[in-house]
Amino acid sequence: MSSKTDKGKRRTITLTGRAPVSIFEAEWPVTAKGNGDSYGSGDYSRYQQAQQQGEIDVYCLRVRRHTDGRTLVYGVLDAAPVWTGSEDHRGGVLLAGGEDVAAAIRSVGEECEIPDSVIRECIADLPAEEI
Repeated sequence: MSSKTDKGKRRTITLTGRAPVSIFEAEWPVTAKGNGDSYGSGDYSRYQQAQQQGEIDVYCLRVRRHTDGRTLVYGVLDAAPVWTGSEDHRGGVLLAGGEDVAAAIRSVGEECEIPDSVIRECIADLPAEEI
């Protein structure tokens, strides 16, 4: 859920095992993401039809980082229960600076039943570490 204020767009993010958090998107930019859906065919016209009829599960993982080092990792499974038997699910974690973001992505992705390919895409989209 999001809304617009004088500080910019506000977004409410569902976390796992605790109350949701409300942030201003400009203060918490997306630093990594992964997206996907349950449609497996390459036929674009059938894909559009299935999408319009709500026959596709849609997956999304996001990582947002505040300038103070805190990181939000959250995922959404927007399910098509009649067709896929899945249930909607939202979850996430708020990490302090220095915690393992890749492990959090994996944990949140698995909790939300997001496919491994989307989890790997999100981890690969993290900013590179200098070594």
